[in-house]
Amino acid sequence: MTENNTKAFVLDTSALLAYMEDEEGADYTEEVLIKAERNEVSVYISFVSLTEVTYITLQEKDELTAQTRVELIKSLSCSIEESNEVLNLSAARLKARNQISLADAYVAALCQERKATLVHKDPEFEKVLPFIQQYKLPYKA
Repeated sequence: MTENNTKAFVLDTSALLAYMEDEEGADYTEEVLIKAERNEVSVYISFVSLTEVTYITLQEKDELTAQTRVELIKSLSCSIEESNEVLNLSAARLKARNQISLADAYVAALCQERKATLVHKDPEFEKVLPFIQQYKLPYKA
């Protein structure tokens, strides 16, 4: 929960891409975003997810699509969270103790910091299951 006892969520890169590409699970992410618009929940996105959406889109599509997606994310009723010393240390600890990517360590650290539920479709987060609450979107086959 956040300071004002509003339910909090962190959207992982996989949830953002599922939402933008209308993959299975996009409806749940959209529900969370609608609740955020109504100020019923707080939604956070790690700076690293913004970076991942950008480079994945550049690899799979083009510069214009990447820019459009970044602008879409910035327009959502979410807080894009930059790195800070506390988050850096927390992510480092998660990375050291779990076999996860640095990006996922930052996302998990943000979940811990905000006492938030992680929305994702990334099996790598199974490794940090005891540390964070998760809502798993359907994994890709």
